[in-house]
Amino acid sequence: MEATGWGVDRNSVHDWSKMVNGVQKYIRSLRWNAKLVLAERQIKYYNMLAKFVDEHTLELHDPKKNKKETVTAKNILIAVGGRPTYLANIPQELTISSDDIFYLKQNPGKTLVVGASYIALECAGFLRGMGNDVTVMVRSILLRSFDQGCAVKVGQYMEQRGTKFIYGSVPERIEKTEDGKKKVTWTDKNGIEQSDVYDSVLVAIGRTANTPYLNLEGAGVKYDTANLKIFTSDAEQTNVPHIYCVGDCAFGRPELTPPAVMVIKDIYNK
Repeated sequence: MEATGWGVDRNSVHDWSKMVNGVQKYIRSLRWNAKLVLAERQIKYYNMLAKFVDEHTLELHDPKKNKKETVTAKNILIAVGGRPTYLANIPQELTISSDDIFYLKQNPGKTLVVGASYIALECAGFLRGMGNDVTVMVRSILLRSFDQGCAVKVGQYMEQRGTKFIYGSVPERIEKTEDGKKKVTWTDKNGIEQSDVYDSVLVAIGRTANTPYLNLEGAGVKYDTANLKIFTSDAEQTNVPHIYCVGDCAFGRPELTPPAVMVIKDIYNK
């Protein structure tokens, strides 16, 4: 309980720094456990960036040590995940993402969440649960790829709990005020320009596959040029039969870590 920043007393106030420390400690434990599993299975681990030279060859690069080496493999699995997509017309330094939020040194305060995905609503939900003033800006509908009957109920529940929604809008400008806050301007669904000031603007409009560095062209691997995700078959194979892809960087496949782990286990067991 206390690791989440809440005390056991009914009247306790949330401790943001304690929660962040708890989250970071947990993430470090996951990384450590992953390295232990690799060592136990005698899997060599390279803490380096990789890119294709050809369909069987990878160049590994450690930019900190300015070190490079080349490895070859019979089969290759791509699982590089994705990174948050930012607003194209807004300076990135004026916003934060779901990747940033648990690294903040203090509570983000009055927050505008831009987006209607499950990540956007999760972030809005837990921030509102901490007592923050939270508004969600939705371009069209909530949870587009989910059952809309459920999506509507999620939105209604969040509104009942105090989360505010702005529908049919996207930020047009974000300006930093003299006191360090963010003035957001948008046009509402009636065509009227609106603005408000927030402590933080969290952008959760989707994720882009973390594939640009891979030089997929060098291996002949086909991918979607819009979201940079790799095309795969139902067997997780790319168009190059010995190169596989799982997780958030695979086009139209189950996202996030748990589904990717299950797929990797299936491949490993075969």
